[in-house]
Amino acid sequence: MLGALGRRALFCLDPESAHGLSLKALQIGVPLTSSAPRDARLSVRLCGLDFPNPLGMAAGYDKNAEVPDALLALGFGFVEVGSITPLPQPGNPRPRIFRLEQDEAVINRLGFNNEGHGACAARLAARRLRPGIVGVNIGANKDSPDRIGDYEEGIRRFAPLATYLTVNISSPNTPGLRSMQAREELSELLSRLMAARADLPDDRHRHVPIFLKIAPDLTEPELEDIAAEVTAHKIDGLIVSNTTLSRTALRDQSQAQESGGLSGKPLFARSTAVLARMRNLVGPDMAIIGVGGVSNAETALEKIRAGADLVQLYTGLIYGGPTLPGRILRGLISTLEREGAASISALRGTRTEHWAAQPIESTEPA
Repeated sequence: MLGALGRRALFCLDPESAHGLSLKALQIGVPLTSSAPRDARLSVRLCGLDFPNPLGMAAGYDKNAEVPDALLALGFGFVEVGSITPLPQPGNPRPRIFRLEQDEAVINRLGFNNEGHGACAARLAARRLRPGIVGVNIGANKDSPDRIGDYEEGIRRFAPLATYLTVNISSPNTPGLRSMQAREELSELLSRLMAARADLPDDRHRHVPIFLKIAPDLTEPELEDIAAEVTAHKIDGLIVSNTTLSRTALRDQSQAQESGGLSGKPLFARSTAVLARMRNLVGPDMAIIGVGGVSNAETALEKIRAGADLVQLYTGLIYGGPTLPGRILRGLISTLEREGAASISALRGTRTEHWAAQPIESTEPA
């Protein structure tokens, strides 16, 4: 009931103001939920890291690394902050976030609004000795003359401060950014980034995992090219996927015409089908984080069954409230007990072929 009342109050505000208010609540320590369950069967070891559970907070919520520890306290097994660009930038003009309440979805065209490397690195340095897995999602400035150079700078700046790094080349809100997923440009990007990590002076930092976050709006040949390049360059993992340009079967047509990336429940089927295809393409050993449309324990579990090692959410929290992580974890524990599974990892990939066979609809806007 408290969650429903809180959501109703926040939904009286415009989406960006509501987002800012939720950050303030976390910053001042408002008690938003009771403690989430802990269960050793939910732990996942991946890329040399020990995740207490497979549920993560996706990038986009805590863009400036202001509340990672408060988010961990909600029950998340890991948190990803950002996207963070070398220079501060305001992003696109407001309004730039739109709720599609009938669809439990959001369209955003924020455009990497953030305070830049300096401010975010200072906050992460201040929490360096605290426990918890905090990844940093790095991006490129909109007007950068060398976008790959921006990502190299992100590697150098945040490898000493992050548990893992995510290279975001799949946001639809920075013009031309998604073209970096094309094979030739991707090959150069990955070569330079892996070299930048290898050149770090501290051996520990040279082993910080690097994930590549890709779009859901890719063709089969494009997925094959990405799989070939991440395998060849020995990238540690993939995050599948970012927001979509698709507007298929939305009920809230008044908001559906807004430009930007769509997230939330309508993204689930497409992003999960892409995830399963990528699992088949890269094989069983590469780490994959599944994101897109996770809103309850059932959808989180389907991502894992489709081939994800870990899952993330963001829009689901907008509609599900701060008790959602705990509800998802309890649901996963119930599934483990019902199925007699020794660990959540034992369920990974049990429905990969089912999801890989699902059609991927056109991404043409409605």
